Amino acid sequence: MKVIPTEIPDVLVIEPRVFQDDRGFFMESYNEKAFAEKTGITGRFVQDNHSRSCQNVLRGLHYQIQQSQGKLVRTIVGEILDIAVDIRRSSPTFGQWVSCLLSADNKRLLWVPAGFAHGFVVVSDVAEVLYKTTDYYAPQFERSILWNDPDLAIDWALTDKPILSAKDQAGIPFRSAEVYP
Repeated sequence: MKVIPTEIPDVLVIEPRVFQDDRGFFMESYNEKAFAEKTGITGRFVQDNHSRSCQNVLRGLHYQIQQSQGKLVRTIVGEILDIAVDIRRSSPTFGQWVSCLLSADNKRLLWVPAGFAHGFVVVSDVAEVLYKTTDYYAPQFERSILWNDPDLAIDWALTDKPILSAKDQAGIPFRSAEVYP
């Protein structure tokens, strides 16, 4: 596997080794030992999530203020623009964001550490996203930052109006958000 740092050093793009021939392909999407050796990140994943969304669906920016989750995200159908926002007040990259195109074709994974808000928008007709989390879903601690907050100025590369859940429409501004120390 190849690990590619982003502009925010804690967020990593991971390119697995893919063995492809005329029959198709094979890859290890996750190997605990290799992941720890290549990234230095240890710990366990406790939950796998799977979502399917149509084009222009925007999910995010989500996080849990307690039981913070690290996420290892990949797309198995279609393509998404994945976004990670550093919401750790003590971090030198507080309030900064990075994006990465994840697709079934490029087979990349994105490591989004605990302490980040996360979201994505579907670029293709449909996309299926799988992600592993380092802690369990805890709805009582879930928070949502407004996806189009002007202080964050995230470039979602939208060509149309996004399709949002009621929760995401009600996201709060970054300046008012509960963040990590």
